[in-house]
Amino acid sequence: MAKKNRGHGEGSIYQRSNGSWRAQVYVDGKRHGKTLKKKADAQTWLRKMQNQLVLGHDIEGSKITLADYLTQWLETSIIDLRSSTKYQYGLTIKNHILPYIGEIRLKDLNLARIERHYAELGNTGLSSRTIKLVHAVLHKAFKKAVKYGLILKNPASGAALPRYKQSEMQVLDPSQLTQFLIAAQGSYYEALYHLAIHTGMRQGELFGLKWTDLRWQSGVLHVQRQASRVPGRKWEFLEPKTSAGRRTITMGEGILQVMRHHKAKLPMQKALAGDRWEEHDLIFPNRVGNPGDPSNLRKDFLAVLEQSGLPIIRFHDLRHTAASLMLNNGIPPIVVSKRLGHARPSTTLDIYGHLYQEKDEEAARIMDELVTPIRVDIVGIEQNQVMVKE
Repeated sequence: MAKKNRGHGEGSIYQRSNGSWRAQVYVDGKRHGKTLKKKADAQTWLRKMQNQLVLGHDIEGSKITLADYLTQWLETSIIDLRSSTKYQYGLTIKNHILPYIGEIRLKDLNLARIERHYAELGNTGLSSRTIKLVHAVLHKAFKKAVKYGLILKNPASGAALPRYKQSEMQVLDPSQLTQFLIAAQGSYYEALYHLAIHTGMRQGELFGLKWTDLRWQSGVLHVQRQASRVPGRKWEFLEPKTSAGRRTITMGEGILQVMRHHKAKLPMQKALAGDRWEEHDLIFPNRVGNPGDPSNLRKDFLAVLEQSGLPIIRFHDLRHTAASLMLNNGIPPIVVSKRLGHARPSTTLDIYGHLYQEKDEEAARIMDELVTPIRVDIVGIEQNQVMVKE
């Protein structure tokens, strides 16, 4: 008698000799089963498996571990991710996911286990920002796993995350800026420092600038790319991540003069590089024409700070300094937001709203002048008229 082939999703239940109940379901010709003590539990399990198959759940695939799945997911995500983002995701998976929960099977992960993982990371001293990056990677990967039918729902959805702690922002006041720029005279990055302070541009945006982005007559600078590099690979030019990042910034005559002086020095730099020079039309190239090196910039920046006698800050704090100067000198947040490349003014206020505390005393004085009433004393009443004395 020929063996009967069970259809996809077809199941059965039978009692074993020891009194337990065995439930089985067939998926693509393969049998999957579970032994339970009660018949009702076996029936429940079978219905659950059949319902999952109807929803497109891959029972066989769900047996893979998180480590195996994330390796496959990262490889197939190259189409959707920038190379720098993929590199960052890879480091996050290697350092903060696989050592902790990599051996757990996809189907065994749930919200409680994911939240416990985040708590464990927090106990190791990991920053809230990095934990949120771990969450972003897991959520994105699980979302794709749901589409693949490997799991029915995203176990990272709704996970409680640590509150974000804004890293302490340090800004230079006008007198400190003067000290800094005097100390920066003669530095290879002198013009870059000036432009960073004038515009609040990000480091990658500065390194991605080309001379064709600068309109000398109108004084307008077009920000339309950023330079990015993954360790071990060459630089690449990427479009800004958001439409707000692609923007125009109007510059004054002072900074334009700095840029003219900077451009006049580049032919000598090209001549010194000789055959090593690679032409990219960059405003701030390294010594052979490629985008500048962040590590070299950092070394020079720290040296200038030390020479000027100023406290040690991050290069990114020049962006905060630019925002502080604009906001504290009456430039509307909507204008500041546009120059910084924020998607909306509310983002600017969320980041820099505390700077308005410096204006609090001035606001109190102005409000006093505007709304404090003039005191008057009634001195008498005559013929139904009130005479007042100020």
